[in-house]
Amino acid sequence: MDDEARRGIEAFRNWVDETKPGRMVFFGGAGVSTESGIPDFRSPDGLYAQKYPHPPEQMISRSFFDAHPAEFFDFYCDRMLALDAEPNRAHQKLAELEGKGTLSAVVTQNIDGLHQKAGSKHVYELHGSVLRNFCMGCGKAYPVERLLKLRAQSADGVPRCPACGGIVKPDVVLYEEALDEHTLQASVDAIARADLLVVAGTSLAVYPAAGLIDFFQGDHLVIVNRTPTPRDRQADLCLAANVGDVFDF
Repeated sequence: MDDEARRGIEAFRNWVDETKPGRMVFFGGAGVSTESGIPDFRSPDGLYAQKYPHPPEQMISRSFFDAHPAEFFDFYCDRMLALDAEPNRAHQKLAELEGKGTLSAVVTQNIDGLHQKAGSKHVYELHGSVLRNFCMGCGKAYPVERLLKLRAQSADGVPRCPACGGIVKPDVVLYEEALDEHTLQASVDAIARADLLVVAGTSLAVYPAAGLIDFFQGDHLVIVNRTPTPRDRQADLCLAANVGDVFDF
């Protein structure tokens, strides 16, 4: 790490210390969880760079799910589930900052549940969670462990509800599906109230999530990402560093 990066990280940590209680918000993407061993999407080693029978963004679309549920679950269970992953230093520090009263909310594009596993309470999951699953027929809820058992018991590999026979769908937002309005509005409200907004581990390329940054009117906008984003010009501070390193204090 060079001197400029160190100075930037020090400035960020000073801003955290100076932030009034409850006026810091964290908005994170896949780069937050890569240090827990979960691949991201758009990096050179990410899911979109790997070879599959269909493009990954097609395989996790609602139309593909409806037309080819067995292939969807093959890909989903093989590439989208990381149930053994553990929170990293960033997850842990954010939970600590919430416990101290500094951080009011985590807004995440991730579906892995690692923020809650680290102890965070106020988490807005824009794209849902792999830990929740619901029958499309009767609405019955199933934890992910039960989803996997139902899939193993199914002749075609598609998990079905024992109560009604409906397909059990993960509570994740697929391509072509809208974000949950309540979660989206709660995220907007949290960001609009913040004095310090930290955006980390996201390319800020996916809308409407990337547009949330426009609701920030506070004092300091910090972007932490290994590669440049389209919003770097708006930031008061850009840190090209690992998220875990920035939050290792």
